[in-house]
Amino acid sequence: MAQPGFWDDPEKAKEVVSQLSAVKSIIGPVQKVISGGRDLSELFELATQENDTEILESIEKDLAGVAKQCDKIEIAGMLGGPDDMKGCFFSIHAGAGGTESCDWVNMLLRMYTRYFEANKYEYEQLDITPGEEAGVRSVTLKVSGPFAYGKLSCETGVHRLVRISPFDSNKRRHTSFAAVDVICEHEEDKDVEIKDDDLRMDFYRASGAGGQHVNKVSSAVRITHLPTGIVVQCQGERSQYRNRSEAMKMLRARLYMVEKQKRDAELAKLYSNKGEIAWGNQIRSYVLQPYQMIKDHRTDYQVGNVQAVLDGEVEDFIESFLRQRSKKENK
Repeated sequence: MAQPGFWDDPEKAKEVVSQLSAVKSIIGPVQKVISGGRDLSELFELATQENDTEILESIEKDLAGVAKQCDKIEIAGMLGGPDDMKGCFFSIHAGAGGTESCDWVNMLLRMYTRYFEANKYEYEQLDITPGEEAGVRSVTLKVSGPFAYGKLSCETGVHRLVRISPFDSNKRRHTSFAAVDVICEHEEDKDVEIKDDDLRMDFYRASGAGGQHVNKVSSAVRITHLPTGIVVQCQGERSQYRNRSEAMKMLRARLYMVEKQKRDAELAKLYSNKGEIAWGNQIRSYVLQPYQMIKDHRTDYQVGNVQAVLDGEVEDFIESFLRQRSKKENK
């Protein structure tokens, strides 16, 4: 990083810094566990010789912390895929349920952004489509940080909400669906060839907050890849050039995923699990009424503290999925 010219290409430099942070996030905890274990071992010998029960009790408590750190290291070891360290495009789309589903997307957006902030992931909103009456129809974020793709890809799939609808005057129970879509970010890839003739670009005025600029300037960009029908759009920047650049990154990432699916049957199976955004395809259910429980249908992991999860505490679900996937891979 201190070498001359390192920052001449900001995008490439940022990618290297991100990879370095990911490596440090593994090495740091390992060094801490080794150092902590050595200190506790020496303290244990001392306490045993002097028969100091108070210190022995303190060591027992400290060992629980060391064990927790070991669990974190074990989880990091499960993120060894070639793309796991990279950033990603994180999207949420409303499904069956109308206004209810749009509100559910808004709730999931709040949940995940809180998770990003708690885990020190950087994120920026690239595109958002508001719901007709309330909430959000779809939203796409760019997320970066150590193992952003590796962890967040565990959330790919349909998420189901059951609750008393705030939009129903009769206070009836409603079921809503939303789909989480996670695509690995790729700057350039030799396996992905994009011809200019295969692209249709549309420019339009961005929606949402942004003042007069949003209303008067067609800075938002929509790109359609004609051979595959893949559509990406970006309106998060004030500059049409920046929006076009981010949209092209999204398109390249999606095309790369399509090619990778062809080569990787297991990944294709995981991706197809998302299916239709409706009943029967959910990976996780969030039940607020008539009881409170969140259950992941892939792992059977469940919790009763619904509010904590909706406030961003989703790490346990991710770790549970990673453990199950690791067991299947090692069979």
